[in-house]
Amino acid sequence: MTTHDLTSTLTALSPEQHKYAIKGIQRGIEREALRIKPNGVISQQGHPKGVGCALTNGHITTDFSEALLEFITPVSESAQETLAQLQDLQKFTLSQMGDELLWPISMPCFIEHQDDIVLAQFGDSNIGRMKTLYREGLKNRYGSMMQAIAGVHFNISFPSTFWQSLQTVKGDNGSLDDFISAGYLGLIRNFKRELWLISYLFGASPALCNSFLQGRKTNLPFKKLGKGTLYLETGTALRLGDLGYTNSAQSSLKVMYNSLEEYVAGLKRAINTPSDIYESIDDYKSEQPKQLNKNILQIENEFYSPIRPKRNAKSGETPTDALLRGGIEYIEIRALDVNPFSETGISLEQIHFLDVFLTYCLLKDSPDMDWDSQTRSTENLDSVVNNGRDSSLELNKSGVATSLVHWGEEIFSQLADVAAYMDNAYGTEHYVATVNRLKTWLHDSSLTYSGQYVDQLKDANIDNGHFALALAQKYKQSHQATPYHVYSDTYLQQQAMQSVTDEQAITAADSLSFKSFLADYFKGN
Repeated sequence: MTTHDLTSTLTALSPEQHKYAIKGIQRGIEREALRIKPNGVISQQGHPKGVGCALTNGHITTDFSEALLEFITPVSESAQETLAQLQDLQKFTLSQMGDELLWPISMPCFIEHQDDIVLAQFGDSNIGRMKTLYREGLKNRYGSMMQAIAGVHFNISFPSTFWQSLQTVKGDNGSLDDFISAGYLGLIRNFKRELWLISYLFGASPALCNSFLQGRKTNLPFKKLGKGTLYLETGTALRLGDLGYTNSAQSSLKVMYNSLEEYVAGLKRAINTPSDIYESIDDYKSEQPKQLNKNILQIENEFYSPIRPKRNAKSGETPTDALLRGGIEYIEIRALDVNPFSETGISLEQIHFLDVFLTYCLLKDSPDMDWDSQTRSTENLDSVVNNGRDSSLELNKSGVATSLVHWGEEIFSQLADVAAYMDNAYGTEHYVATVNRLKTWLHDSSLTYSGQYVDQLKDANIDNGHFALALAQKYKQSHQATPYHVYSDTYLQQQAMQSVTDEQAITAADSLSFKSFLADYFKGN
């Protein structure tokens, strides 16, 4: 789409009957954080008892390992409320962790051996045991070190009023559900094309502890600092690169985003196709299973993507079956590093920018993406991950070499229009102010998160681990000193106790053996 086309859509949405339709954007955040000992080493303690059961506490759970906490906010229309909830959840959890701390960056702390990473435990119910066995499969397929990386997931949905207005101005006469799903898929394709910009601005993993490599060779031009820190001089987000939470074995799947049916078919193919690579690992049919099954993906969640179409699933329903039943309900952005400069791991400024950027991705025309186009967008992301703050960096824009700065300026000029439209609807000024501020980062990469990060390491000549540990201590003190905003200690304790009761009920209701439960589960897929 040209700028003119985007302008035409914004103009069509500006009359009184459509002007406020964008109001009511809903968001939810999932923030991951490793629990660490006071000396900066990964915790090997079990999930803190005071926060309840990881299986059934909807606010505080674990991801891959017992030490990798996940804080989940409910859906809200207020960005300030979402951040306040996140702060409350972290404050409460820290109060149940003794002298342990929350690691404030994406790349893990010092880990001597991957066996020091204890798999997350979800109790004795069949579904709880399935979750742990799935994680054992991840460990045996990809290694535990990759799974110790933390991120922030940003979930967003646009209000039905907006979809109705957009359908009207586009002159679409089909079903609203189909229009919404097609719109979200268009957003996803545009996001993948220009994801590199998010990595440039908000990438915050330009450095890592040497222990992360576990002796693996790398061709990246790392520089050394302190006792064991490796960093990329102009890198942005190692988490999103070849060393991070990606899965090169999955690239052969060629999952596409041009229609809901095409996307679902790609994932279903992967969960039903035996893998030559994982054939030798015992699965649930064995007496001592080491993975759920021997397919390319054990379950759909194993598929790694920086953005996912989502619908809340019913009990026993797989993610793709939920999408087929009701279409796309919301989008999950999985490309954000933990923000080391925010005690919650994500800032209000980031949320405001993502609101604008994702609205832009939705309103902008979005041609289908063939596999070559997807590959090109991945290569652009890799370039920015490794060299994003090199002022001479060129990216591949539809087959034409284009400077990052020039392409970024083009995007920001369109983001300014979208921000003005959103401020007009909301009666605010923060969207335009945020876009104007972040635009200056294009010309001064030291303002980006990765730029600030590397500069602070070099200026203080300190290890990555010392830098992060000091922040972890500072944020713990800050959380302790800050009163609760939305929740209360009593409420969160009640939630924790209820989760224990709920987990016991699930375990008591099991009627099948674990093997039969899994056979039944996979038969349905």
